Amino acid sequence: MSDSWKKRTRAVHAGTRRSQYGEVSEAIFLTQGFVYDTAEAAEARFIETGPDEFIYGRYGNPTVAMFEDRIAALEGAEDAFATASGMAAVSGALMSMLKSGDHVVSARALFGSCLYVLEDILTRYGVEVTFVDGCDLAQWKEAIRPDTRAVFFESVSNPTLEVIDVPAVAELAHQVGATVIVDNVFSTPVFSSAIEQGVDVVVYSATKHIDGQGRTLGGVILGTKEHIRKVVEPYMKHTGGSMSPFTAWVMLKGLETMELRVRAQATSAHVLAETLQGHPKLARVIYPGLADHAQHDVAQRIMAGKGGTVLSLDIAGGQAAAFRFLNALNVAVISNNLGDAKSIVTHPATTTHQRLSDDQRAVLGITPGLVRMSVGLEDPEDLVADVLGALDAV
Repeated sequence: MSDSWKKRTRAVHAGTRRSQYGEVSEAIFLTQGFVYDTAEAAEARFIETGPDEFIYGRYGNPTVAMFEDRIAALEGAEDAFATASGMAAVSGALMSMLKSGDHVVSARALFGSCLYVLEDILTRYGVEVTFVDGCDLAQWKEAIRPDTRAVFFESVSNPTLEVIDVPAVAELAHQVGATVIVDNVFSTPVFSSAIEQGVDVVVYSATKHIDGQGRTLGGVILGTKEHIRKVVEPYMKHTGGSMSPFTAWVMLKGLETMELRVRAQATSAHVLAETLQGHPKLARVIYPGLADHAQHDVAQRIMAGKGGTVLSLDIAGGQAAAFRFLNALNVAVISNNLGDAKSIVTHPATTTHQRLSDDQRAVLGITPGLVRMSVGLEDPEDLVADVLGALDAV
């Protein structure tokens, strides 16, 4: 791979490993293990200083390695470990480096499953977690202590789309030697420069924009080679959260078209947000690309001047009105994924964040009328007509 290659070229060619047959499309190596020529060769592969070759499907695979190398090249990271799902990546990134007695500072506004890992699982094993308003640098500064081991946040929160000043939080964390771990799904690998902005470990749900077509679950953890191979890999390969070869192949195909898809989706999302702003049936339109978004300037800095592919609509009238809106849509489908070629709408209060109390949702800004909309690849005129028509039914 040439160092001069741009992102779109890296997304198509980086990390390619061709077999002796010289295939154009990457090969799928559907095998659970690998054959050694001799017993001595098998012994050598299991020695840390031995040849860097494949041993077992849970440890690594040629197809998976191609995906890891390609997404690392795209993100500007030294290395990557591909996982079975986005949440395997989040939990693996945290669990692999933390132990009882460690202290973590996390943004409060998180996807429901991320919140569960931090609130329930890590604390169960003796990790102390302090939650802060991720947009308030003063709270980060107060919460980060000399013994803080890591900070964790979503660069753009799910589903209220709060945007965190990544470089500023990273600088505060690095002053005490803490590792900065960021779930970067909403920023996308297309618009993100998280490594350049000071992030140590980047996590993606590859299910979202990377596959982007609703086919497979997957995730990836990115960082330095030292961290990925010495910290993340031992934990992931022994606990069984690695990605399958078939999934890796699907993700490789997704990477080839990801930039074209994501840019088109972000353009449509911006059109939709601008069209809906001020609509009488909406209490608010939340989209980082709009000038009135509370962190608009930060979003412009951390997402290459784009607003992303997701917007949230707060339907006036609460849950009943939101349900009428959802049920009246004809183009957008009701589901709980995002970053897909199909436009998807979700009611977070009764789905992804339903386990939270009313008070917790209120603190996060998840109102009964809030609807998250992931904008797909449909014609933007059709999407606008669909949403406006559904609002008429509210």
